[in-house]
Amino acid sequence: MSAGGLMSYGPDLADLYGRAAIYVDRILKGAKPGELPVEQPEKFHLVINLRTAKALGLTIPAPLLLRADQLLE
Repeated sequence: MSAGGLMSYGPDLADLYGRAAIYVDRILKGAKPGELPVEQPEKFHLVINLRTAKALGLTIPAPLLLRADQLLE
């Protein structure tokens, strides 16, 4: 994002890694991988790069700025 991307919305990687550790723990304790449920991310992050928006001459609406988890200035 700091290299010029305008916005990014995606899963929280730290949360995904923690969930992966839980899966590994279950497998090491004898669970069959094929029987474990498929999970989807629960936490997402919205990052907005205000420098890029300014360079493009864009005005980001205030409600979107308020929902952002991180603003890069």
